[in-house]
Amino acid sequence: MSILEKIKEVKSKSKKRNFVQKFDLIINLKNIDLKKSENQIDEFFPLPKGIGKEVSIVLFSDSLDAKNCKIINSKEIEGLANKKKIKKLIKETDFFIAEPKLMPVVGKFLGKFLAPRGMMPKPVIGNTQKMIDDLKKSVRIVLKKQPIIHTIVGSESMKDEDVEENIRSLLAFLEKKLPRGKQNIKNVYLKLTMGHPVKLEV
Repeated sequence: MSILEKIKEVKSKSKKRNFVQKFDLIINLKNIDLKKSENQIDEFFPLPKGIGKEVSIVLFSDSLDAKNCKIINSKEIEGLANKKKIKKLIKETDFFIAEPKLMPVVGKFLGKFLAPRGMMPKPVIGNTQKMIDDLKKSVRIVLKKQPIIHTIVGSESMKDEDVEENIRSLLAFLEKKLPRGKQNIKNVYLKLTMGHPVKLEV
């Protein structure tokens, strides 16, 4: 069965929920040594069709200006070093980014809250607005301790063809990033948030 047919199968096997479910992609890997840092991945990957929901971004900055994000300056950072405040911010935020010179300040005051959740900000490199626009349709790809990648590739409110395009794009990206390409991929499963996984033939 094609990826498109599998997407339809996943949807048909899932009960209707009172919220819009996300499509989760689970990629199990093989023959990869994750003790070698060059084999690890921690990147933001922009999906061609987005993820099917509004993405919330926080920018830590004193001098950068950008649209479609919440900007927090250095004075405000210290005030966030409060368990209740930072928990609320983390819950409301998908991605944190920071002006490079503020990275040490964020680490000092918020590192103990953000680091354990894998949410330490990425430094802003190049055009700030472009980075934010890309993040609006991005997912985070993490491969560090376990030979498995679990990420979102869309939502059930999207067209099946758009979800398929996202999946193909992500798999193509991984085939280039993994040391042995497709040979490192053991199997791939697709599921909705509350649904059962269905194996993809890739």
